[in-house]
Amino acid sequence: MAKRVVAVLRGGVGDEHEVSLKSGATVLKELGFRGDTNTRDIFVDRAGAWFVRGIEKTPERALIGVDVVWNALHGTYGEDGTVQRVLDRTGIPYTGSGAYASALAMNKDIAKRVMEDRGIKTPRSMVVRVSPDLSRSVLECFRTFPQPSVVKPLDSGSSVGVTVARSFSELEEGVRLAFQHSSQVLIEEFIRGREATCGVVEGLRGERHYALPAVEIIPASGVPFFDYNAKYGGDTLERVPGNFSKEEHRALQEAARTAHAALGLRHYSRSDFIVSPKGVFFLETNTLPGLTEASLLPKALSAVGISAGMFMEHILDLAERSG
Repeated sequence: MAKRVVAVLRGGVGDEHEVSLKSGATVLKELGFRGDTNTRDIFVDRAGAWFVRGIEKTPERALIGVDVVWNALHGTYGEDGTVQRVLDRTGIPYTGSGAYASALAMNKDIAKRVMEDRGIKTPRSMVVRVSPDLSRSVLECFRTFPQPSVVKPLDSGSSVGVTVARSFSELEEGVRLAFQHSSQVLIEEFIRGREATCGVVEGLRGERHYALPAVEIIPASGVPFFDYNAKYGGDTLERVPGNFSKEEHRALQEAARTAHAALGLRHYSRSDFIVSPKGVFFLETNTLPGLTEASLLPKALSAVGISAGMFMEHILDLAERSG
């Protein structure tokens, strides 16, 4: 019987290039243990070119003979619907959400509106675009928004380019930084509370949308929030499951399920929240959460007795059936 060929896409054009390389390496390692599977490592460089064993190829040629693609890309190109459209043209099944749902979830403002329509709390926010009146827009935000505020690129992940502003000068600087990573910037009310994240896996243990234990994220002292350095620097305490009340934990899991379904996502996702005295506030959903040793989804899977290998085999099965 011929072995299944799984291509693993990793790297990518966005700010999460290095994280994607590590996620892809984890997938390649786990699938390498399977006797019924051959893997093909496909490197996507920062310009979007595809390489197989160091040789540049078109996506169509790179995927000749491939049965299923594991999309381990993150952020721009990999998580915004772009590579999904490329893969759709090949007709080869792939892991993760489709093009439209990926683009929808990647836009934090639209995703927030979808969740608000489902009755889920989200921080008050506004979108800032490059314009001759940019300074006036930032000043208006500072005057009318409760401060401090959170400034983030509208469509990037891993908290890249995200800052907390407590003064007008910090708000201006935060907007300038965020514009380096996106053409639009989201400014949100800073919600005081505990940071949490909750993963969802389709079809696991007989449930259509199986919610993993909610993870409580406790940044190191002096770190205002779970930024890129906190995520991958190793100094953040991550409780799995988090120290939440039964009601809070139930609300987090239900909100994560709601996000996955309402955004039309596929296979797996991970949504981020703030748990405050006023309730659970939705922040964003990651359609291709990281799979590195430092990533949160694998830790939540491990907490319920699901190994990385078991998870990957399940997702590949979903991809092959949905494709």
